[in-house]
Amino acid sequence: MINDEFTFENDKNFEETIKIDSSDFKFVQEHAKISDQKFQTKPTTFFKDAIRRFAKNKSSVVAAIILGILILMSLIIPAAVPYDINNAHPSEIKLAPKLFDAGTGFLDGTKSYSNIVYDSVNDKPSGDFKVQAVSKMTHTNEGENFTDSVNTYAYGGYIRLWSSKAEGDVSDEYSELASYYYAYDFSRANYKLDIDVGALPSDSFTSQGEYAVYFKYLEDGNYVYAPLTSYMDKGDQKISININEKLLAAGVTKQTFVTSEKASLTIRLKASSSISPSVLIDQFVISSDRGAEKEELASISCTDANASLSIVKFSGDSENKYYWTITNGQMNLYHANILYCSFVYDTYEAAYGIFSNRLGKSDVLSYVNKGWMEIDFDTYLNSNRTESDLAAFIASFKILNDEKCPIRSIDSISVKSVPGIDPVVDVICGCSQYRLLGYSSMPRFIMGTNDQGKDFFKVVFTGLRTSLLLGVITSAVCFLFGLLWGSIAGYFGGWTDILMERFTDVLSGMPWIVVMTLIIILMGSNFLSFAIALCLTGWIGTSSITRTQFYRFKRREYILAARTLGASDSRLIFRHILPNAVGTIITSSVLMIPSVIFEEATISYLGLGLKSGLSLGIVLSENQQYITTLPYLIVFPSVIMALIMISFNLFGNGLRDAFNPSLKGQD
Repeated sequence: MINDEFTFENDKNFEETIKIDSSDFKFVQEHAKISDQKFQTKPTTFFKDAIRRFAKNKSSVVAAIILGILILMSLIIPAAVPYDINNAHPSEIKLAPKLFDAGTGFLDGTKSYSNIVYDSVNDKPSGDFKVQAVSKMTHTNEGENFTDSVNTYAYGGYIRLWSSKAEGDVSDEYSELASYYYAYDFSRANYKLDIDVGALPSDSFTSQGEYAVYFKYLEDGNYVYAPLTSYMDKGDQKISININEKLLAAGVTKQTFVTSEKASLTIRLKASSSISPSVLIDQFVISSDRGAEKEELASISCTDANASLSIVKFSGDSENKYYWTITNGQMNLYHANILYCSFVYDTYEAAYGIFSNRLGKSDVLSYVNKGWMEIDFDTYLNSNRTESDLAAFIASFKILNDEKCPIRSIDSISVKSVPGIDPVVDVICGCSQYRLLGYSSMPRFIMGTNDQGKDFFKVVFTGLRTSLLLGVITSAVCFLFGLLWGSIAGYFGGWTDILMERFTDVLSGMPWIVVMTLIIILMGSNFLSFAIALCLTGWIGTSSITRTQFYRFKRREYILAARTLGASDSRLIFRHILPNAVGTIITSSVLMIPSVIFEEATISYLGLGLKSGLSLGIVLSENQQYITTLPYLIVFPSVIMALIMISFNLFGNGLRDAFNPSLKGQD
């Protein structure tokens, strides 16, 4: 029976009786939340807390985003970009980076050239530049630039005759400059000689030499010198000589005068006490009133010193005609005009523009069969092939598919008859080079092309993919093995640690480049040998850090408490010590990836790079020779490598702080 009354004695020693009711046992705040203070945080896991701390590190987040973008690009670009990088493309070599249309001045596929020798004959820069791709060309004026070396694109100047004989050397005291031996026919023509002698410059280190002009001819087997002028020591003068009159005045007999078959005009420079006296010959013109001789005498003459001196004495075993000879002295070019130009060159127009091509009939018919164009061969080949027939043939050309047809115009046709077979037919036409190469529109290479014509954008990210793959695989193997090795050595200590550390010391004492070289020599320069060589010593750093961290934490109170409660060695290692050391270890493992990439690049620079693949190191190694001429071939991969190195560094630092258990719950 339940007693519903309760009697007790109060603090004043009086008895009190209260009646107990069932309502007295109900909670007054049964559905209310009671606490001393409102909770400011929510329950979380270690991983969520690490992610939160990592997100607060802005530099690490940016680095992670950059790494993510680069990794995605290294996976997507090699598969998505259609350009072929497995074969060389000779017509697309060294194209400049292009993102915008030509003329914008930035990433527009053009290159600026300055101080290029100007080809005045063809009105273009000298060298392999195509006129259609040249724009904004300016060149220097005549008289601004000179050269003393014979040059294909120079003109004018002087032949400078130097004396190398000393005064008093009577036996042979003259230096001679002679024109080509020629059979002068004095019985049928009158010959004239015009000489223009230049003035020595005021700052010349030589003096004006004494010179005279002679007619050198063969008489009775010996050469005879008949003077045409007396010795002179004046520069900057013009002399005109009637050779026939001068020879008669010099007493040359009528018989010799008429029958001389081999003769030359010679300038003699007298020896002097001065150092190397010289004379400048601007023009040396031989002419005749006999029309048949005019062209050949013009070739013997010197109206352009650069052109005359550019004739070499021998071509193979035969001696060239019109070669100027020198005896007992020296001759060279002095102050020939040479022009230089500056211009903008559109590399894409040069590679993909419309140029004249010679295509066979079968090639042209293949475009007809594909439905890209139409043209009437039969009518022309069965006609008389007159000019009107050619005009009708050209007019029969029509483009049916403007996007794909490479032929843009028909210029002419060549037909060669060959006995026994069909005639050989070639069509001379203007072809769009990019359509001829199979492109539907003119390509744009963001990073240009390399020295093999390959899309450098795709090459770089294909190399990055290989380098990242090598770095990730190598780092994963080194991390796992180094973690296991360092954990055992650090946890057990004693002789176990001593023996393991001595082995590590011996292995780490071997230079990694020696290990790498030996492995490559034994196994070849391939991906597997690189990975093995890097893994042989790459784990030592992770092992050392792990061992240090285990020595740091294994004597802590919570470890002793866990051991007292009966925790096994494996539980102590993986549940208590390793989670506390993981921050520092992760940082070292993340930084191992860029380290591997950098080591591979170093090996590639030494010529031991991958032979069966393409890596970032190979890309840098192959293009280091273009660091001054085509800097973008070095700049782009170098920027990618720098981003990889910096991003991994910042990313690793962020992971270290995020996975540090001592910072759990902190901002």
